[in-house]
Amino acid sequence: MLHALTISRARPPTLCSRYVRTHKYLTERAAGGPLIPNVFSAFNRFPAGAARAALTAVRIALRQFNPAKGIGLANTNLAFFAGRLFALWEADLPYAIRLTESGDVETIGRHDFDGKLGVSMTAHPKVDHRTGETFAFRYGRAPPFLTYFRFDADGGKKPDVPISSLSRPPFLHDFAITEKYALFVETQIGMDVWRSVFRGGSPLRSDPNKVSRIGVIPRYAADGSEMRWFHVAGFNPVHVLNAWDEEDGHRVGMLVPNVTSVDRALERFDLTHAQVEKVRVDLDTGMVYRVPVSTRNVEFGSVNPCYVGRKNRFVYAGIGDPTPKISGVVKLDVGDEMAGWTRRESAVACRMFGPGCFGGEPFFVAKDPGSSEADEDDGYLVTYVHNEINGESRFLVMDTQSPELEIVAAVRLPRRVPYGFHGLFVRESDLRRASGP
Repeated sequence: MLHALTISRARPPTLCSRYVRTHKYLTERAAGGPLIPNVFSAFNRFPAGAARAALTAVRIALRQFNPAKGIGLANTNLAFFAGRLFALWEADLPYAIRLTESGDVETIGRHDFDGKLGVSMTAHPKVDHRTGETFAFRYGRAPPFLTYFRFDADGGKKPDVPISSLSRPPFLHDFAITEKYALFVETQIGMDVWRSVFRGGSPLRSDPNKVSRIGVIPRYAADGSEMRWFHVAGFNPVHVLNAWDEEDGHRVGMLVPNVTSVDRALERFDLTHAQVEKVRVDLDTGMVYRVPVSTRNVEFGSVNPCYVGRKNRFVYAGIGDPTPKISGVVKLDVGDEMAGWTRRESAVACRMFGPGCFGGEPFFVAKDPGSSEADEDDGYLVTYVHNEINGESRFLVMDTQSPELEIVAAVRLPRRVPYGFHGLFVRESDLRRASGP
């Protein structure tokens, strides 16, 4: 379900909550119940899990459900590119959606970019605001396990770049771009759906004998053989905050919230601890250097969108207390002048939501994204917050240049917005120019 808050000078704020009308949603709504299991919700142990999988196969054979039309929920993230607003889920194609003038959310439909995008796409595409290009990938259970691709500024899908240097299905939720490269992290976490069916539990598994790798491929690579891998032990980020090219031309930098104990995190999500690390890969020597820039348990971070793919100074993230609940937000100064490449706490501003109050992913909104003179942190941090004690929900707007992330505006919501995954701020001017079907 999408929750859209429309704020306009012309009328009071409008909150709209709608399901994305995916093929899965429409089919199961017509059937009056679930038909296709969500693998991430886990199967029961054998034989119940096997029976559930067999029942799904029978339903497909009886044409009660056509998986070729998509099995996705479109509930992980939102992205605005190619003149459209998309709802994303990494095991399906994007769903184009529209926000009407009244604030309603409408589903336009599944979008395959004129038949050039097949099967699925990551829920974390990267938009380069300077060039207008968008970069993405997909991963799966069959070779090639990873495929990289991009869209030009007009939304034209460019040819796939299959990457054959992975030997087994990975769990690749996110990645990063720089002006020259795209960066992937193959962690110790992998996908094993059949084990989930027959032994129960989540399909995500960690391999303690596996050494994580950072993959670096030229941004405009034409062949997957151009991918280079660099081993780095104990490196298991789920999300990537940003990446950039160093000035010397032969090193790339990256910021990630690294999960410090992946085994515990997969057993119990509330035991997850992620610390932000600054990573540097020397493309000439193959050396990888890492340094923690904050010891806080933070995830669901963002940077100024105008700095995607270039060196940034500030990061904004949610404080896990415990994960996945976010009890506050923090601003990190990870610039070389502050954090450098030494172990140092880089938190420069923080706001806790208060007893019993928890929020969603914070998102940075620049005051003037078109200005080249604006400071990187000249903007607002926005998020939804719910008070579990009195049941009140609010949308907060915080000043990112104030030492305490001062709340400068708040919208009291008529109902709760559930703790979700990711969100997006879209300007009214972009919504007006959004393409139709």
